[in-house]
Amino acid sequence: MSSNDNTTAAAEENIPKMRVIRVGTRKSQLARIQTDSVVATLKALYPGLQFDIRDKILDTALSKIGEKSLFTKELEYALEKNEVDLVVHSLKDLPTVLPPGFTIGAICKRENPCDAVVFHPRFVGKTLETLPEKSVVGTSSLRRAAQLQRKFPHLEFKSIRGNLNTRLRKLDEQQEFSAIILAAAGLKRMGWQNRVGQILHPEECMYAVGQGALGVEVRAKDQDILDLVGILHDPETLLCCIAERAFLRHLEGGCSVPVAVHTAMKDGQLYLTGGVWSLDGSDSMQETMQASIGVPAQHEDGPEDDPQLVGITAQNIPRVAQLAAENLGISLANLLLNKGAKNILDVARQLNDAH
Repeated sequence: MSSNDNTTAAAEENIPKMRVIRVGTRKSQLARIQTDSVVATLKALYPGLQFDIRDKILDTALSKIGEKSLFTKELEYALEKNEVDLVVHSLKDLPTVLPPGFTIGAICKRENPCDAVVFHPRFVGKTLETLPEKSVVGTSSLRRAAQLQRKFPHLEFKSIRGNLNTRLRKLDEQQEFSAIILAAAGLKRMGWQNRVGQILHPEECMYAVGQGALGVEVRAKDQDILDLVGILHDPETLLCCIAERAFLRHLEGGCSVPVAVHTAMKDGQLYLTGGVWSLDGSDSMQETMQASIGVPAQHEDGPEDDPQLVGITAQNIPRVAQLAAENLGISLANLLLNKGAKNILDVARQLNDAH
């Protein structure tokens, strides 16, 4: 028997036969591609199960208030009402504290977490550095704008809204933007790698917490579904994202302030770099810390009343490793807070709220 057969057999062992698993998603091309990829993996692991993918269509007038958070609430409502059993999200869109009754039951192997630059056709072959003076670069992210304004002062950064398709159309059909910044992972999942003109490495632009990873949200008390999706956890991605989410949560950061990270695992050591910026990038602070993440051969702890860490449940990954990752994120946040990061974040938050 091959190792794949062993994995499938182990996965199916405790799962009810021929149950239909209802999967919630939102009606966007990227959301559907991400959901389909997770369902395809689950189908391969559980050939005896059926999966029913259900689109949630949000009222368009409502969606202007903050599409991602509203869709998350809509999908959580469907979970709560037992209309769906699991929901696939971009992990970076999920808050570090989930509403009671929900948990992230799986974090899948991360794609490239870096940001990518897509150039207007007339600037193909350029880089941000070689774009003409006063070129306008579109991004929906305060984090990207703050870091890149500091790095490329000859450019102007302007907000651009909409899903990936909408942003690319605005870039190509209007003359307003010379380039736009998007997550490399989303472009790859859409099959648009050929549009990537430049990858921004962490030394140029650190990425968002959880960027490039998919999270599977489930009901916290639904043990059958937790068992079903738990096999999707990628241990390295999980531990990196626990550290990142603990860092953000302890800083009390979010989408309204520029906070960015970079994580790497090497020889049993987890390295976490985190930074905070003022909105214009003129003031910043970043530090790196590392922790030994000794992963024992098996889970040696008993069941816990609250197994969640930063909204994540991973019962098949050693608790000691998860706690070490969480402590690394908290320690790095405390280091920055002790050096004055709170002032930078408070000012950024106030300025952003005023707009």
